[in-house]
Amino acid sequence: MEIRKQKGKQVGRLTVTEQIDQKHQEDLQRLRGFRLLDDDFLTKCFEGDTASIELVLQIVLEKPDLKVLDVRTQVFVENLLNRSVRLDILATDSTGAKLNVEVQRSDKGAGRKRARYNSSMMDANLLKKSEDFDKLPETWVIFITENDVMGKGLPLYPIERCFLGTGERFEDGSHILYVNGAYRSDTPIGKLMHDFSCTDAADMYYGTLADRVRFFKESKEGIEIMCRAMEDMRNQTLKEGMKEVALRMLAAGKYALEEIVNISGLSLEEVKQLKADRSA
Repeated sequence: MEIRKQKGKQVGRLTVTEQIDQKHQEDLQRLRGFRLLDDDFLTKCFEGDTASIELVLQIVLEKPDLKVLDVRTQVFVENLLNRSVRLDILATDSTGAKLNVEVQRSDKGAGRKRARYNSSMMDANLLKKSEDFDKLPETWVIFITENDVMGKGLPLYPIERCFLGTGERFEDGSHILYVNGAYRSDTPIGKLMHDFSCTDAADMYYGTLADRVRFFKESKEGIEIMCRAMEDMRNQTLKEGMKEVALRMLAAGKYALEEIVNISGLSLEEVKQLKADRSA
């Protein structure tokens, strides 16, 4: 923190402008350390960029002819009665298959039942009312993990339903794949996982990915986009914290709604909605 002198005294307090500049410098430092294994950075890099996700899917699915028609990031899949999910990346290929790609640095975040839940939530939102079940598209849930969560030393862990008696695939069109982000070799998947761990675009093998990383880390426009995104993330984190405060106050049952609004900083409408959700 910069120390300024005022009337012979040292003052440790920063002005608002200085605080903003300090936070901006902290964001730039954080940005330099980002990798594609950081989900917030990955989703921003792949936002609207079919070429990057197409390259990744061609390699991890070992389908060099795969074509991606659409890609969306941070896709919220709502469950009106129970837990909703937010998908890092949701892509659609030329066959109509839906592909969910998640990156996870924490082993806990890549649990097997989470993969199952993501798969089920995708299915639940892919058919219109009264539409035949045979119309369900093929789906993939793909976890790219920083560590070898399966512990077998393999680059890829494909999971399929099968007939236990014969080992034949059930062929219901649902697939789960774990990608070992710690895997390294002179192969396409080994080079891809190397690139996912790079902080510097100059060290990456694949030009398509390097160009996206370089744009968001080195160009003025890309840096501005990422800094705005980090500010939005800070605000969202702060708001989620205030929601937790409001929920605890509601649970205590001794605060008026206006008091909760004043303390949490949420709007009256937001507090009323939290109360309604809690009572549902």
